[in-house]
Order: sequence, then C-alpha cells, then structure tokens
Amino acid sequence: MEPANELVYIVDDETSVGEALSTLLRANGKRVQIFTSGQDFLDFARRDSCACLILDLKMPGLGGLEVQKLISTKTSIPVIFLTGRGDIPSTVRAMRGGAVDFLTKPVDEDALLASVERALRQDYATRQEAVEYARLVARYESLTPREREVLSLLARGLLNKQAAFELGITEYTVQIHRGHIMRKMEADSFATLVKLAGKLELEMMSTSHGKM
Repeated sequence: MEPANELVYIVDDETSVGEALSTLLRANGKRVQIFTSGQDFLDFARRDSCACLILDLKMPGLGGLEVQKLISTKTSIPVIFLTGRGDIPSTVRAMRGGAVDFLTKPVDEDALLASVERALRQDYATRQEAVEYARLVARYESLTPREREVLSLLARGLLNKQAAFELGITEYTVQIHRGHIMRKMEADSFATLVKLAGKLELEMMSTSHGKM
C-alpha cells in the first residue's frame, strides 16, 4: 500500500473525540477526514482510495449500525466501531455486518492503530481482488462464443473428444480452440485454466451472455 493514497474516515458526534483520534492517526502518518454525523458521511462523495471507517456506535440521528447497513448497500469499506456504551447484541450485529473491530471508549491507542492497519490491509486486498477479477472477466470476454462453449465443457471435466461430441465438431477442432483459450486466458497450464474458470462461475456468466 502507498500511505499517500490511504484515508481514514472518522464519524463521531463528539468533536473532541474526533479531533483526538485525528491527532493520533496523523501523528502516525495517516490522512484523516472527520464527520460529526452519519448522514454527513453518507452524503460525502468519497474519493476512490484505500480507506477505512472509524464509526461511533451511538449518535443522534443515524446510529453506527444504521450507517454500516446503508454503506454496505452501496460500497465496501472496513468499519471499526467505537462505543462508550456497548453491549453484546450490538457487537454481534456489528461483526455480522462485517466490522473489523469493536473498541470501547476511551480507546487504547495501540489497539486502535493496530485495527486501522488491519482494516486498511483488508481494503487493499479487496481492491486488488476486484481489479484482478475485472481483468479475468476482460480476458473471458475476449473469447469467441465457440471458445466459451469449449471452455465451459472442459471446465466441467469433459475430455477433448467428449467436448467434441457435445458440440458436434472434431476433436482436433476442440484442441485448436483449447490452445486459443489457454493463450487468451493467460493460463500456463490446464489446471490453471480450470481454476480461472471456477473463479468466473461460468454458469452465471453464460446466463448473462446467452447460450454459450
């Protein structure tokens, strides 16, 4: 990760808390943006960067759990909850909603910094996975309709001759298609090709593209 591209959002209705957290994080090289309400954060046009959210559980208006739920319908960002009046049900709901951590005020500085680092690493990994998947889909899109048919059958475990029979073509033609597929999908082995096909969930892909 490049620290210059990282951003930590803080949402807490207590200005003093937000400022204290901001000072701590900035002193440790983090870029910070503070909001005093959940609605302000939701209305904010976030930049596309590696980020995490430190979110107060109990706030006037939208509470932390409500903000977490609303965020999850639009985007993905790791959340660290803070509370001075936490309870077990809230903790469970927060964790089920994908929260990275649930810390009690006054917050232990080392625990908070460790949680922020973990949250940023998580967001970075999620972003990388999304980029890699988009590239994989683009490679799949470069296949011809017939190549997609062949890939789908081979990924299901059919031999070349079995795929040829299913498609009403020669085994040699299947071998030719297989070579083109391996090259376009950038697979260095057939095992890798099958693994890539599994990531694509070809049945779902074929539904979106019509008959493969």
